Amino acid sequence: MREESRNVKGLSQEELSQLPDTPYNLWVRGELDDYVDAPEGSRIEIIGGEVVVSPPPEFSHNAIAGEINCAVIRARVLREGFTWKTDSGSGLSLVGVGEGFVPDLMVLDEEVFLAAWRSGIKRLVPDQVELVVEVTSYSNAKNDREPAGRRSARNKWNGYAAAEIPYYLLVDRSPKVARSILYSIPDQALGAYLHQESWAFGETIHLPDPFDIEIETREWKPWDE
Repeated sequence: MREESRNVKGLSQEELSQLPDTPYNLWVRGELDDYVDAPEGSRIEIIGGEVVVSPPPEFSHNAIAGEINCAVIRARVLREGFTWKTDSGSGLSLVGVGEGFVPDLMVLDEEVFLAAWRSGIKRLVPDQVELVVEVTSYSNAKNDREPAGRRSARNKWNGYAAAEIPYYLLVDRSPKVARSILYSIPDQALGAYLHQESWAFGETIHLPDPFDIEIETREWKPWDE
């Protein structure tokens, strides 16, 4: 059964005008949730300058993100000198852009991870992150994908590129796509990634250096029509 989650703007213009600060500043401080009427566990983000609320993802969505996380953990356990760790749910603050995303998964170096932990920060920033992962859902896939025909449209794909995140792995669960796409070589000025490679569901993903890990996708399925 296709997931029935909806992707909606979180606040009306009247509600936005009554906020004590900008939505982005409130989001960075972890206070925006107090002003958004949303089900518990919802994901609240600032995308394209708008407050966007997405209900908690379904199990099949989280299972894919979990498989990617397990591949990183496996490499960390089995390979000496593998220094990458993962984070999910903390949020990524695009400083200077005024956007705030919550990727399904982020990969960062263990020293950076430890420094962020010790500093007590609420959100990570792009300089700390080497790879972001997004798994699409039926309701909000357009927020994650490369904009069709108009790269100037502001969404996560543009935002990650403008923030110069080196790698962006998009797992597109649409039955019309059913592929994982690894974007690289971000161009800050264009807000676009200049290179990509992809794998159909069922094929093995290979993340290049500095990760050099493989991710099996045998069980990955698109959402139901």
